[in-house]
This record gives sequence, structure tokens and C-alpha cells, in this order.
Amino acid sequence: MVDFPRKPAEVDAGWLEARLRESGALGDARVTGLSWVPIGTGQVGDTARFTLTYDREGAGPATVAGKFASADETSRGTAATLQLYTKEVTFYREVAGLLDARVPRTFAAQVDENGREFVLLFEDLAPERGGNQLLGCSIDDARAAIRQAAAIHAPSRNHPAILGQPCFQPNPALTGQMAALYPQAHAVFRERYDGQLAPELMRVCDELNALIGGWFGRVLPDPGLVHGDFRLDNMLFGVGNGAEPIAIVDWQTTGIGCGLTDVGYFMGCGIGSALRRPHEDELLDLYCAEMSRRGVPTAREAIWTRYRLGALHGVSTAVFSAAFVVRTPRGDENFLSMATGACELALDHDSIGALRHFLETGTC
Repeated sequence: MVDFPRKPAEVDAGWLEARLRESGALGDARVTGLSWVPIGTGQVGDTARFTLTYDREGAGPATVAGKFASADETSRGTAATLQLYTKEVTFYREVAGLLDARVPRTFAAQVDENGREFVLLFEDLAPERGGNQLLGCSIDDARAAIRQAAAIHAPSRNHPAILGQPCFQPNPALTGQMAALYPQAHAVFRERYDGQLAPELMRVCDELNALIGGWFGRVLPDPGLVHGDFRLDNMLFGVGNGAEPIAIVDWQTTGIGCGLTDVGYFMGCGIGSALRRPHEDELLDLYCAEMSRRGVPTAREAIWTRYRLGALHGVSTAVFSAAFVVRTPRGDENFLSMATGACELALDHDSIGALRHFLETGTC
């Protein structure tokens, strides 16, 4: 039996008041009332905004955000298998303060021992707008995101307190299980999107499926923290009513790996080809400049192959997620959008060829 609320309706004034006081966000005032509404479109977790009243005006935050396990059993089971809830709670508890990235301040972070139930309570960033995978973004938004990628990757490069977190470690048993399940996911994806994804793009999915054991087993040099789902739906723009350009949320897929996985993922399935193609060189140069400015000298020629490989993370994520999270109309559109952009990047730069070369030589 968990000792924290498992869904928004279970949050009461006493629990919330205690968490705010423990985190220093509330003095001796009392929470006298709360109400909540659902927010976001997450498929692996449910998020709500709580509006609070106090026994004296302005004593604490007017609103806070809460995140909980998905009400859907399939999504919750997938999250437990992949340790998604455990990873996100660990990120906010242990790692967020070690990075330069803008993330929400956390008031509570708890997960049960089985990784099936969790709660996060954090500041309501009051964004001007949430990122939207289906609507795309401006080049200014893309620049802000690339700067945040470097703010994650540079401070975490070879950082022992970050790289040592047990739940972030590659798990051979789990990656083996995912590789075994992937052909099933590929079959579901192929049937669902037959006729919607262009044949040459579906061919990229087929080719990755044929190499999937090597893909999941890859180990790239220079490890650091990766977000793992670095795309528009997990970004808030104009936070604090426009005071800050961006914040990054949804850290359930955090892990140890190569930062170019996030960059290739974002440039492919994140922003799509219409924005990427004319601005690709600029954005990659910006990433290199930001990494170098943060103390990790980075040159384009050194990252190019890893960037090409990063595009395939978008392909595998779209395929696997389509089969193993709850199906929704928006989810179907989302995964098609992700696969389209990722496969187009992979075709533009022969990412499958880069993967074959890496698997043959071990160099990238």
C-alpha cells in the first residue's frame, strides 16, 4: 500500500500543505482549499493543475502541478517494466540540481517499490504555450531547445553522481527484452501506418528492425545524461508568463548515453524536415558552440556520425511506443509525425549505413 496519493482526486489539503512546507515553499500558513483540472496529453502519466487557497492571501503558490501514474493499465505496466516512473522520480530527487537545464522546482517526488505508482508535485511554470509535436515550432524555439540540450549534456558528461544512479544504467536483461519485443511492435506499427507512411520511409523502419539487436546493444563513447524523449511535447515555451524562454519536462526516459541521441531525435522526429533542412547546419553549430562554452569542446566533424545515429532513436521510439502505450487518436498522429521526421533525417544522411558501419567496426 503506497503512502502517497495515486491520482489527483486523492490529493488532500493536508498532504499538499505538508509537502509545500517541507520543501520551503510555505511557512506556517494553512492550505484551506484546493481544486484541480487535468492538463497535458501524456500517454504514460496523468498530469493535473491544482489551484490552492490559504488562510491568508499570498502565503504560497497559487497553483502547483501534479503528475501521477497513468490510469491505463497497459501504459502503467510498460512504465514499470521500463522503470519510467522510477527514473523520473530519481531525476527530480537526485539529478536536476546538478544540471544547467531549466526544469520545474519539485515539492514532492515519491515512487512505490514496484515502480507502478508515483507522484510528483512541482511548480506550475505557467507557460505561454506548451510545445506541440503536431504543430511544430519556430526556429527561435528550436534554438532554445538546442541550448537546453547542451545544458543537460555538458554538465553530465562523465559526472560520477549522475552516471552512478542505478536506475539510469543500461540493463542488458531489459534491452534484451525490448529487442525481443521490437519485431512485434514493428509488425503493429507497419500494419497501422501502411499507406500513411511513405514506402521509402517505411523501408527505414524495416531496415532498423533487421538490425534491432545491435541497435539496442550499442554503447557509444563519452557517456552523459540523455533525456530520451527530447521533443516538442516535452517542452514549455515562455515559462513564468514569458519571463524565461523554455523549460524541459517529462524525464521518464532519462538514461545514460550519448547526447547526440537527444539532438538527432529532436532534429528528426522533434521539429520535422521543413524546419530542419534549412536550419540543420546552424542548429548543429549552435549545439557545438554551447557544449564548448560549457567546458566540453565539441566540433561538428566529431559528432556527425553520432548525430546520424541519433535519428534512429526517433524511429525506434515511434515504432515501440505505438505498440506498447495506450492508443489514442492524437497518439496515432504523434507517432506518425515522429516516424516521418525521423525517417526523413535517416534517409537524408544514411543513418542505417552509419549503424551498419558502427556495428561492423565499433567506431563512430
